[in-house]
Amino acid sequence: MKNRKEFVMDLIFWVNNNIEMPLKIDDVAIKSGYSKWHLQRLFFSETGQSLGRFIRERKLSLIAETLIATNDSVINIAMRFGFDSQQSLTRAFRKRYNLPPRKYRKDAISIQNKSAVDK
Repeated sequence: MKNRKEFVMDLIFWVNNNIEMPLKIDDVAIKSGYSKWHLQRLFFSETGQSLGRFIRERKLSLIAETLIATNDSVINIAMRFGFDSQQSLTRAFRKRYNLPPRKYRKDAISIQNKSAVDK
């Protein structure tokens, strides 16, 4: 039987490997074999953050990287990471980064180009 820390580490590994799926807490709970409430308490006690917040922050971090590394459209990125619409991604992204995805991409590319010129 795994201890709590090992269980949460395995869960984080599983979430990271399935991050492009539309992960809902209910689905993760079913996969884990625990009730939704017990899973959330267990995850919070080991990490200090909610499972929902962890999933959201991980997705948004990867989306930020994807915006810079690719020319994929925002709608395609939204669908790839399990958002219901471009608008729902834009809302979540703006809340996290204080910029909409397109502006974030434009600013990041501008900074990269400026750094390349300065070298």
